[in-house]
Order: sequence, then structure tokens, then C-alpha cells
Amino acid sequence: MEYVKLGDSDLSVSRVCLGTMTFGEQVDEATAHAIMDRALERGINFLDTAEMYSVPPRAETFGATERILGNWFASRPGVRDGVVLASKVAGPARGYDWIRNASPDLTGADIIAACDASLRRLRTDRIDLYQIHWPVRNAPMFGAIYFDPARDKQVSSIHEQLDAMGKLVKAGKVRAIGLSNETPYGVMEFLHVAEQHGLPRVVSVQNPYCLVNRSVENGLDEVLYRTGVSLLAYSPLGFGLLTGKYDECGLAAGTGAGRLAIYDSMKKQRWGRADALAAARRYNALARQHGLTPTRMALAYCYTKWLVTSTIIGVTTREQLDEDLDAWGTTLSPELLQAIDQVRWEMRDPAQ
Repeated sequence: MEYVKLGDSDLSVSRVCLGTMTFGEQVDEATAHAIMDRALERGINFLDTAEMYSVPPRAETFGATERILGNWFASRPGVRDGVVLASKVAGPARGYDWIRNASPDLTGADIIAACDASLRRLRTDRIDLYQIHWPVRNAPMFGAIYFDPARDKQVSSIHEQLDAMGKLVKAGKVRAIGLSNETPYGVMEFLHVAEQHGLPRVVSVQNPYCLVNRSVENGLDEVLYRTGVSLLAYSPLGFGLLTGKYDECGLAAGTGAGRLAIYDSMKKQRWGRADALAAARRYNALARQHGLTPTRMALAYCYTKWLVTSTIIGVTTREQLDEDLDAWGTTLSPELLQAIDQVRWEMRDPAQ
């Protein structure tokens, strides 16, 4: 495993990060602990979670993943100091009425209270990377591709959000801050406001990046390069589409193939689009033609891209974890990369 500095922080993170949103829903606590033990054995030092996890979000499992991580830290003395721990505060309501009573805003006071609650669940005194899970302002995200000015409304400013983050950093509760599901404008504005007011500078942005969603390359890539902000690429396997497990059975209920088959709510998201499955089938066939499994090709694509600082993988078993990590070090030929780009030219980003 390789390690790299996260943005301009003093955090050194593994190039592969273990995402934990399956813990507490698809993965029970004992299995989650075994997966994290194995991740450490394989060189991963970077774990990502969020207050709203498990996924799919439910009131009954709100905070469950953080509690599982907290129990793991408590049962393994000394492990916490060797881990770079990332978590997130949920943005304004998206139908989750159990989070801040479905508030359409995220105030500075909300951010501080959410961090304190996460610290208690995680059973730690600091979060190494604290991120805003999605924008507070009106912005296209989670499958929306167009900005709609008519949806603008008064919400807490970026200045207020950064000021709250600054208080957490000053108190020693947070070491570095980041964003998630952000736009090029959002990243630049956070940087500008931080510079203007002497507040903490965001070091990373966690956005989707995979073969069926390369929207990062539509402007955000230049922002990352020019500013030194790190990209944490999530859903590198397109919610399982790029593993090949849906190629034959599709997303029909009862197939048991994975989240997109198990949970009806997920079929309605960007990963459940017919176009996304069609594109994934093209990429998966291409991998096999070149003697690779779909999983290995999709992960190698993210692992080797200059713009990706760390790739966030999500698994439900130790075997899946090993398969994902075994793809590290795989290189894709120029001919294969050209063929990948040709598919994108024809099908663009169906899971954007």
C-alpha cells in the first residue's frame, strides 16, 4: 500500500480508504470488526464514515456505523492512534426527518452539535477529517445535473459553516476539514472564504468517481489540480454495477446480488438507471476481453488516475476486501484506456 498527504494537511492516508456505510445494515458488528481488522493488516489506515450511516438511511440505524467503529476502537487499545478517521455531518433535509427534525438548513451550531454527537458514538476525542456531507446551499447533486436558480432559498452561509469548523479545529476536536458531493464553484468558494477570514482551508472533497460517473472531469479536476485539494473517490464500482454481478440478472428484486437488487429505494437513484446498467455492461465486457475481471479493471482505473488521492471502497465481506485490495498495482494498457474513453464518448456519464 502507498500513502500520500491529504491536501495541505499533516494527515498521511493510504491510497485506498475503507468506506463503512454498509456496517449496521448489510454487515453486522462482528463482521464489520473483522473487516476492519483485515483492512489494517493489508495496510489501510484510512476509514470513512458519517453520522447518517448505515445506508440506506433509516431512523433506526442513524449513527449505527459510528457506534460500530467506536466499539471497535474501544476493544482494540492503541488502534485509534494509527487510524486516520473521517466522518461527515449531514447536510439539509433530504426526506430524513430524524436528522435535525428535517431542517432545511445546517447552521454553525448544528455542525458543532453533530460533531460532538459523532465523537461520543465514535468513542474518541477527535475526528481527523470532518466533512460536510452535501452542500447546504442549492446545488445539483445526487443525480441532478442542472442548477435551478428557482430553488434558491436563504440558508446558512459558507462563512458560518467554516467558522463552526474553525471552532472545532481550534478546540482540537477536528484536525482537518473537507467537503463532499461538491461542485467546482463550491470548492472554490470555500477556499476563498477561508482565505478572506483566516479560517481553516478544506483539504479534500469526496465525490463519486467511476467509469459510469466521471463528472469530476467536467471542471472539478482542474480545481483540484490548481488548488491542491485532494479527491476522495467514492463508489468506484458504481454501487456494484461495475463488478459484473448485475450483467445477467439486472436489478430485479429478489436476485440477492447486492444493494441495488435488495433495496427498492436504491433502484430509484442514479445507480439504478437503465442507462447506467447498459454502460456498465459495456465496460464489464471490455474488461473480460482484456483478461481482467470487471472489478479489477474498474478499481485499477481509479487507483491509477492522477486526480484521485484515495479511493473509497465499500465491502460486505473480508473476501470482497481482499479482492478489491488485490487490484492495487494493476495497470491498464494504453489500448484499454483508449477503449474505455470510447465507451464514455458514446455513453457519457449515465450515473452522474
